[in-house]
Amino acid sequence: MDIEGIKRIITDQRDEIDHLYKSRRLIERDLPGDKLAKSLEHPNILAVLGVRRCGKSVCSHMLLKGKEYGYINFDDERLYGMDAAYLNLVLQAFYELYGTDIEYFMLDEIQNVPGWELFANRLRRTKKVVLTGSNAKLLSGELATHLTGRYLDVTLYPFSFSEFLKFKEIEPDIHSTKSIAGIKNALREYMDVGGFPEVYLFGKEMAARIYEDIIYKDIISRHDIRNRRSFSEIAKYLVSNFSGEFSFRKLCGASSIRNVHTVKDYVEYLESSYIILVLERFSFKLKEQIMAPRKVYCIDTGIINTIALRSSQDLGRLMENLVAVELHRRKSYYGGDDVFYWKDHQQREVDFVLKRGEMVSELIQVSYASAEEDIKEREFKGLLRAAGELGCGNMKVITWDYEGEAGEVKCVPLWKWLLDI
Repeated sequence: MDIEGIKRIITDQRDEIDHLYKSRRLIERDLPGDKLAKSLEHPNILAVLGVRRCGKSVCSHMLLKGKEYGYINFDDERLYGMDAAYLNLVLQAFYELYGTDIEYFMLDEIQNVPGWELFANRLRRTKKVVLTGSNAKLLSGELATHLTGRYLDVTLYPFSFSEFLKFKEIEPDIHSTKSIAGIKNALREYMDVGGFPEVYLFGKEMAARIYEDIIYKDIISRHDIRNRRSFSEIAKYLVSNFSGEFSFRKLCGASSIRNVHTVKDYVEYLESSYIILVLERFSFKLKEQIMAPRKVYCIDTGIINTIALRSSQDLGRLMENLVAVELHRRKSYYGGDDVFYWKDHQQREVDFVLKRGEMVSELIQVSYASAEEDIKEREFKGLLRAAGELGCGNMKVITWDYEGEAGEVKCVPLWKWLLDI
């Protein structure tokens, strides 16, 4: 690969981005934009991570809007096989195209280039660098060792419900019955199609394509998994078991793989690619926390409705999945609480335990209920038992359509909680 070939690729990719800005209505993401922009006031690295096709590139371009910057996307077949030895040619190409005074660089899906870390570390000493990547381990290797905290990272998620309403051009008005009805109809649509922007543009079949790209490009190919069928079975099992418990031994029984360590690796690959979220059971005893079954959630309900083997009409479990993703989103964007679930030996359960520092800050149940009497007694029993054991009186049930108080427990509709109203 020569310098002129790299320059053509950079120019072609920039033309594609310019066309995107002109042809589509882009949605401002619910990110702390001032905080991200401040991270680039001085030579530094901002890493925007997240699941494939969630909007990392567009978000990063919008952050750099109005600035002169060099951009290259390494998720391009013309760059397949590139390694770190060619990255200095990429830098030279930027300088020839934009001049040597250019301050900003955006390196998209940089994890596709083996050995990229030292190049990025050298570049950020004098430049302001935005990296994007579809793997949670992007900053866990060589780069993290050299940077020693001199970077900021944020995990971007598919559209939140708030962002979905922006896309649909729905302005919430909690004082209007008509508006609330429209919001709830939009919530049902959001639960059905999910939050990947391309699904809104090209149809629900895009969710299946995104899922396949994650499984085959981001995991099987990258980790050179030979037993593709067994890995695919485990991935589909976990997505189908959304909002449910699993153990590594149980996964062995559900697949043809008998090695628990291999199954652990496979789950880690899925989690690192952001296709699933895994919650540990809360316990003040570390050994109990490690040994207990975990709960799994899918990054997007649109993928669940396209891929899952179980019925997607289980609205209570879909609601719980939405809440799990939103809690993780809030933690990533605004530094929210750590998230666990809770269960005792009598099988009383709380869907979400939020922990702030050493203290449990909130207990949350999710129930597909439209009235207080629809909330099952076990939901309250689990909350009250956990409240006593964990020393937390802040209890909430997220419902479909009921708002009020049931003793010490506050009930709030899902749409209202998602919009943080």
